[in-house]
Amino acid sequence: MLLRAINISKSYDGVDALKSATFELRAGEVHALVGENGAGKTTLIKIISGAVVADAGSLELRDALITDHSPGRAKSLGITAIYQEPALFPELSVAENIALGLEAEGLWRRVDWKNRRKRAAELLAEVGARIDVAAEAGELTMPEQQLVEIARAIGAKSRVLIMDEPTASLSKEDTENLYRVIRKLREQGVGVVYITHRLEELPVIADRVTVLRDGQIAGTHSMDQIDRQELIRLMVGRELSAVFPKREIERGEIALELRGVGARASGFRDIDLSVHRGEIVGLAGLVGAGRTELARLIFGLDHVDSGEVRIHGKPVRIRKPADAIACGIAYVPEDRRRQGVILDMPVSANITLASLKNLKRFGSFDFQREKQIAGEYVQRFAIKTPSIFDNVSTLSGGNQQKVAVSRWLATKPSVLILDEPTQGIDVGAKAEIHALMGELASEGMAILMISSDLPEVLGMSDRIAVMHAGTIAGIIDAHDATQQQIMSLALGERSQAA
Repeated sequence: MLLRAINISKSYDGVDALKSATFELRAGEVHALVGENGAGKTTLIKIISGAVVADAGSLELRDALITDHSPGRAKSLGITAIYQEPALFPELSVAENIALGLEAEGLWRRVDWKNRRKRAAELLAEVGARIDVAAEAGELTMPEQQLVEIARAIGAKSRVLIMDEPTASLSKEDTENLYRVIRKLREQGVGVVYITHRLEELPVIADRVTVLRDGQIAGTHSMDQIDRQELIRLMVGRELSAVFPKREIERGEIALELRGVGARASGFRDIDLSVHRGEIVGLAGLVGAGRTELARLIFGLDHVDSGEVRIHGKPVRIRKPADAIACGIAYVPEDRRRQGVILDMPVSANITLASLKNLKRFGSFDFQREKQIAGEYVQRFAIKTPSIFDNVSTLSGGNQQKVAVSRWLATKPSVLILDEPTQGIDVGAKAEIHALMGELASEGMAILMISSDLPEVLGMSDRIAVMHAGTIAGIIDAHDATQQQIMSLALGERSQAA
């Protein structure tokens, strides 16, 4: 056995995150670790990587007890973790970020810049990434940052590699490249701990799977001995009959309409799109097609050069987010931790941040009203937090996403733009977000949902608009749509409208 975590327990403020959990990893194995948000997955891998100290239990590497564990100790033992949110230094170049931890340390060491850039380029090529090694990390997209992290981990020649949601923001091509790299590492005897919420990945890449539920091990199985339905039952403790609880709702008037919209800086041209009240329009397309950029354009983060934006039939000029909010538009961005929430602020402040003007009373801030509003959304969306005054950083990914959605619903919008609303959250929380979308649509809200998850697009949309090269390649009625049709439009192979 390569690695053993034996009877690991950890609690925070009296709440058990892990309870006597035992996890084993073999050399040359991809061992998937799954469970709902808050099940204890992150706590377990942080203990293995030395970032968190367990209250009880022990760690063994090749049957030798690991003592005085820390991130530095883990590094020396060949244990490397790639967390869900990239941890790059934004002001440093890609080559410099990759070099951190791979090159010999020393205050007066001379840097071989040519070799550093060459090594970085080789590692990026190994994961199939086409990224300029001289580019600043902070200028990269989320998928590109993820690939840089993976390249750096491969360069460290780890014996144990922990991957937390490595494909959450990757395109299909990048995901296939990652699978190829993981298989190569497995052949070299590396043990890979693979955390994912995408259950469809498991038969493709995993040898075994361990399910965590409420801090305890619910079961460990060989992948050829368990199916998706049983995995879901183990994860949530019940049968999950509806991951996509789409309601049939009679759509109302057009709430948002784009007529011939173009933006040279964003590479857009001739965008025609409408979203009705009570309707969910899915916006699909490959990475780089312009989906997120279109959301930014509608919300006033980028500027329209030509065409017309209409809200409830009236032309509007949206030059900044404040204009969009005034028009009743809300936008929940893709990058939850950097743009959706402020981690070091309380849940209450996060929820009310976009509607502060409504919390003034006689010239003073109404803290009691803030508490009331936050409490209402925490209760409505079942946000798991000990207190509304706890920082959002203490919440699981799914609960952080609920806070991000709550912030914008507190502005009472009529149009809601959701960019990758269920990215990186577990199947149970995903079903809750989908149910919330259905509820909001039934109340008359117009929803534009951007998603790279085709089952989600097909399962939750009334109509599907597919982007290719900065324009709408086609719009399909969801009842008639297939994944093949969507991919054909996304690749620019044909044009279809409905």
